[in-house]
Amino acid sequence: MKSGPDIARIAALIGDPARANMLTALMSGKALTATELAAEAGVTPQTASSHLARLTEGGLLRQQKQGRHKYLSLAGDEIGRLLELLMGVAAGAGHLRSRTGPADPALRHARVCYSHLAGDLGTQLFDALLAQGIIARQGEALRLTEAGRGFATGFGIDIAALSVGRAPLCRECLDWSERRAHLAGSFGRALLTRIEALGWASRQDDSRALRFSPAGERAFRAQFALVTA
Repeated sequence: MKSGPDIARIAALIGDPARANMLTALMSGKALTATELAAEAGVTPQTASSHLARLTEGGLLRQQKQGRHKYLSLAGDEIGRLLELLMGVAAGAGHLRSRTGPADPALRHARVCYSHLAGDLGTQLFDALLAQGIIARQGEALRLTEAGRGFATGFGIDIAALSVGRAPLCRECLDWSERRAHLAGSFGRALLTRIEALGWASRQDDSRALRFSPAGERAFRAQFALVTA
């Protein structure tokens, strides 16, 4: 047997349809109970418990107990990026689910990718941040520029607090619907948090779609100098 990371085990964990539904449900960044995840997967609570145990043991999920309930979430930002990338590969190869609905255009316009803004508005934001010199490429990595630090402070983001954490400030994430990059990392997460705090957009309870109010989207586009839709 060859040595090295066992990608087959991770692929098998993600590859089951019920487990895939559970994982994508957690890409909203919210922690959910086993009962809620059973409903997302369309399986019984007993079956869900078995699936969730395997995902936790495999390092894809983490559990947190609060009172009588156990909440589950993705084990880290890298799991969210992996799922987003797999969704992009599936979409590009034509492997699409047959069930569609009114949420699909909303997901493509703006959605939460674990902790940051994705979709059309997410990729537009990424392009604007690069064009304005707020972020810059450094080899294959991204960095927040000095101008970007000043911008962040003016926008109400505490960069010093973000720099304390282990997560990189800026990281690219391939957007599954746009097939271009949107911004991940602690700065990407802070931007989404600030957008929500300003009341420009809100998360939907039963979807990863992020709904911008008309006034909120105008303010968002003005703040980041995006082309008006």
